[in-house]
Order: sequence, then structure tokens, then C-alpha cells
Amino acid sequence: MGRVLAVCISEQKGTQKKNVGSARFVEDWGIEGDAHAGKWHRQVSLLSAERINDFRARGAAVDDGAFGENLVVEGYDFKSLSIGTKFRCNDVVLELTQVGKECHSHCAIYKVMGDCIMPREGVFARVLHGGTISVGDALTVEEEE
Repeated sequence: MGRVLAVCISEQKGTQKKNVGSARFVEDWGIEGDAHAGKWHRQVSLLSAERINDFRARGAAVDDGAFGENLVVEGYDFKSLSIGTKFRCNDVVLELTQVGKECHSHCAIYKVMGDCIMPREGVFARVLHGGTISVGDALTVEEEE
């Protein structure tokens, strides 16, 4: 079982997300108020707290949401899970749709550190069932493909 450490959104694309503590997830859309929500396969991004902490141990001063992630969760190595894996958090059901992403232009983190973990560690999901997720909530793998 994992635990949600941050729920992050940004109102504009291309900006770092901020931890808002709690947010409403809308079926087949994403997070209410997040710039990346929409009818596509990358409605919600997730990043492992352990990978963020490893990056911080290398000297990076990054806040939750700095990599563009919506959910920071401890207890899972997301990149090791298969496409189609389903997660549940309260009433929210997410389906893993993509592992990693291509980074077209180096972000501010890359420019400072010479590396960014989101392209290889981050995963993306679509919202199958909506509800609310808050910091401290449990996230479980409901079904692994």
C-alpha cells in the first residue's frame, strides 16, 4: 500500500505544480483546476516519493510538484508497474497509461542539476472513476496487468 504525500496542480502548462493538499478528480478528465487535465491518456501524473528523495539526496532543492507531478506517493516504484495497472484511492480509480515521457526541452531542474527524473520515473494515468484525494490517503494497486 502507498500513501499520498502531496496532491499538486498548476493552472498553466509549463509551470511547476504546487501542493494543494486535496483535489477533486473528474472521470475521464483529470484533476479539477489542473492545466494538464483533458480528454487524453495523461490526465494525472504520479511520481514515487522515494525517487524524489533520492534526487534530493544528490543536492537538489525541489518542492513537491517541481517535476510536474500531480501525486507524490510513497510505497511504490511506479516505473516497474505495467500499463493497465489500476490504482484506488478512496473513490478514485486511476489506470496507468504511460511510463516515462520524452523530454522535449530541458526544464529548470535539468538546467541546475544536469538531470530530471520525471522522464524516466514518472508515470501517467487516466481517471476511470472520480472523487477526492488528499494528503495522507492510502493508494492501493487494485489490479495489476
